Amino acid sequence: MAVVQVKAKAGEDYRQEITVGNHHFAADVPADKGGMDTAPTPHEMLMGALGACTTITIQMYAKRKEWALKGVSVKVTEEPIEVDGKKASKFTREIDLEGNLTAEQIDGLKAIADKCPIHKILTAQNQVVTAVAHKV
Repeated sequence: MAVVQVKAKAGEDYRQEITVGNHHFAADVPADKGGMDTAPTPHEMLMGALGACTTITIQMYAKRKEWALKGVSVKVTEEPIEVDGKKASKFTREIDLEGNLTAEQIDGLKAIADKCPIHKILTAQNQVVTAVAHKV
């Protein structure tokens, strides 16, 4: 199970310091929302996670199949939608493939993109459990 630790520091508006194992990075919000705009927003990080997971999944599959994939990039966009009267998001991925690939291989890589774990999380029924600790 992965553990992600997020900490906010007093005096840094909405900037968040994130630690995952040995990796350290940050999240923030734009200045017009009260932040310092020093890092991606949580929404942008979610979209980045979908894009990265998609490219990694495609690369792994193409490597396993020994296909001539030279490169892959994914552009992720989000638009607000309504589902059953509730606010939701529609994520669109534009996948650019580079390499000497057949039409069948391109179709296979498009299909495998939906198998990336982040895609599965975003399209599944999930639960978020919250526990609160309080210090004075």
